[in-house]
Amino acid sequence: MTAHSMKMKWLAQAAVVAALAVTHAQAQQAPGGERIQREKTVTAIESGQWTGKRLKDGQPDVQGHWSNTIANHNNWTDPQGGVPGDPGRNGPPKTPRSERAPSRVSDPVDGEVPFQPWAQATQQEFLKYFHNPIKEQYVEPLARCAPAGVPKSFTWHGYEIRQFPGYVLFLFNSGTRVIHLDGKPHLPENIKLWNADSRGHWEGNTLVVDVTNNNAKARLARTGEFFSENVHIEERYIFNADGTRYNYVATITDPTVFTRAWTATIPARRFTLQDEPDGWHYEVALANQPPGKPPLIERYERICVENNGPFGNIAVLGAK
Repeated sequence: MTAHSMKMKWLAQAAVVAALAVTHAQAQQAPGGERIQREKTVTAIESGQWTGKRLKDGQPDVQGHWSNTIANHNNWTDPQGGVPGDPGRNGPPKTPRSERAPSRVSDPVDGEVPFQPWAQATQQEFLKYFHNPIKEQYVEPLARCAPAGVPKSFTWHGYEIRQFPGYVLFLFNSGTRVIHLDGKPHLPENIKLWNADSRGHWEGNTLVVDVTNNNAKARLARTGEFFSENVHIEERYIFNADGTRYNYVATITDPTVFTRAWTATIPARRFTLQDEPDGWHYEVALANQPPGKPPLIERYERICVENNGPFGNIAVLGAK
């Protein structure tokens, strides 16, 4: 390849990156989150038999690009309600609560996290200082480019699922997560991870995952919900018959923080070549392919900059 052709190729790649950056900025700046998926309801999907395509090792084939359908990570119990106290674009919603998507808390039926009184006070404190983190503990970990954790990763941008014999791999915008299907025991209790330790198996159309060893440093949303290192999560990824959607249903147990076990439900849908790439759900580009080869979709690597978002003066605080 000549120096001129290499330069032209580099310029073309730079143009693609620049266009994607503009798209991402537009998605982030859209008032009220118009570019974020805005479905108002969550359709139930029942566990049952898997009738779709299978991989060579017998796993249901659910590989591909996915994202949640109702909102981003702004608000856990009112996904389309913005962040209380936000002076910017994520401020008070313009529609009645009855016209917005349901809480991600599907049990209890009131849609509220069953915090113990002290934990409720802590969550409210996190929320109060979210936009003005005057203390280290108020800083949202994502503002410092930390992994989004479990289960927040499912509301923080789209992601890709890849499958290998004995494993399911999630490629998140903020890191990776491996679910072991090979019967290995969990890690020792003293090892804590941002994306926890996951051991799973398939039951028909449902991937059932036991999640332990969570370092509990990630928040659930910008509204400050949290749990402790003692948390135990049982996840159920329930896929529909044609593999175009699934519901993430997680039972969260942590007697240190909550008065009872509770359930979170996050609906997701698949993105394909028929969907237009955007700056949130479908952060992809077409890879270079030889002539005649089918299109190949690849996620691009996340570029994270501290203080990238409505988090207050995080970079300044961190420099003190």
